[in-house]
Amino acid sequence: MSLSRRDMLRFTGLAGAAAAFSAGLGACGAGPASTNKAASADSVTAVLGYGNNQTWDPLQTASAFAMAGILHAYESLVEGDPITREPFPGLAKALPTDLTATTLRFELRDGAKWHDGQPVTADDVVFTYARALSTTENVLVHSFFDHWLGEVRKLDEKSVEFVLKAPFPYALQRIQTCKIVPKHVFDGKWADAVAGKVVGSGPYKVTEQAPLSHTSFERFEEYNGPRPAAYRKMLWKSIVDAAPRVAAISGARPEAQIVENIPPANADQLRKAGRTVEFADGGNNLFLLFNTAHAPFGDKLVRQALHYAIDGRKMVDVGLKGAGTPATSFINPKLPSSQPAANSFGYDPAKAKDLLRQAGVSGLKVTLSTTNTSLVADCVKVIKEGWDAIGVETTLDSQDTKALFSKLDAGNDFQVVATTNNPMQFGNDPDLLVRYYYASTSTLMTKYARWTNADAQALLQLQDKAALETDEAKRKQLTRQLLDLISEQAVIYPVVFTQLGTAWDAKAISGVRAQGYPGIYLNQAKPV
Repeated sequence: MSLSRRDMLRFTGLAGAAAAFSAGLGACGAGPASTNKAASADSVTAVLGYGNNQTWDPLQTASAFAMAGILHAYESLVEGDPITREPFPGLAKALPTDLTATTLRFELRDGAKWHDGQPVTADDVVFTYARALSTTENVLVHSFFDHWLGEVRKLDEKSVEFVLKAPFPYALQRIQTCKIVPKHVFDGKWADAVAGKVVGSGPYKVTEQAPLSHTSFERFEEYNGPRPAAYRKMLWKSIVDAAPRVAAISGARPEAQIVENIPPANADQLRKAGRTVEFADGGNNLFLLFNTAHAPFGDKLVRQALHYAIDGRKMVDVGLKGAGTPATSFINPKLPSSQPAANSFGYDPAKAKDLLRQAGVSGLKVTLSTTNTSLVADCVKVIKEGWDAIGVETTLDSQDTKALFSKLDAGNDFQVVATTNNPMQFGNDPDLLVRYYYASTSTLMTKYARWTNADAQALLQLQDKAALETDEAKRKQLTRQLLDLISEQAVIYPVVFTQLGTAWDAKAISGVRAQGYPGIYLNQAKPV
């Protein structure tokens, strides 16, 4: 699969853009077509604000709906708390204790089975990681492993060994991103996973895929892992439009027990109706991406100037209705892994004008290409206002997400792009939150931004140095230097971070929390 296709899936997955897939699930069987609400305490209805009709390939997808479902149907060797990412054994019996070693050994959980009844073996683990590490396949999770993991080899039928290029302090967090898949099901048949076939070892098995409507789950009775299913059945509805999504959790007898992607404007009405509504800070952000091959955007002073000209606080108040934070660093300042950056990009139009003067740029005209979600549309108005105010004539070019990135994949020229993304679907350590955007294999950095010069290489070298530093204090210092350098270059840089809202009926469901990335996590949920 090509680089561009990989990153295309990343962006359209988060935005909810669609490409229809088959509802056939082969070994998973078929389920009921009804989408009526759950009628008993052993079933639950949830609503997600994203399409369920994109790839369900666990190593390739960035679809918010699919990734949430995959957390319930597949397992990694190491699993993690959905909020803190604190690791715990998944398919592995236990966690390795020495993370300074260059080998890590894992023994598989006794009795672990796939949803088709076949046993989980070391061959499945080796098969999965061979694809994750393949430079030919270059799946989405590849960049999370290629800088530290050399190979995964079989020791016996139930044990594997990770051979590291160097000790990696975030190894247990990173292993969470790689869901183990059955070799006998998907070897040579990845198109089936793309089309929606799900055969995992997790607590729930997928029984039906109805594109742009719903996905149905049933408890996997032979699951023997740490978080068994509390519900016999789950019905997850895909409702992209906000109004019907909010309606599903409204009223005296709501249709759904939990709904994510709640607009801030609807929070008070839902609370008055007796719902619990919480908002979480995370990695969801609106960012600018500059085409460094299109003058004058190859000049970092111009890029910095355009950031200083944006009133981030106004964008939070107007565009996000208060549910967000201005980006004073590349990582959300509300997250524990964040550190202040050298350039905080606080609103300073005078400084913006001076930077343009230093760059020798005047009479600049910018076409800002944007995705067409309501969040982006509200926010980019503030960008245009700020740029116009410093004499930069700005034209907004709003496009469907899939259409915009298809043009970028085709190599079309552009000046600046504004869109949203959220790497926290994969993890929350600082290396991952940066590497998602900046990597030698990243289409964002190399193909879209066209940024491959000596400055880019220096950033990547510092990034690897920070990631592989085993001394925590030194690693934090190097990460601070990396965040400073990213803010200095500002090739891909956030403007604001958004909060994500979740509402649930606390009289019907417990054990759920709002999370700072799209989707829901019901592996700890229970009926009340």
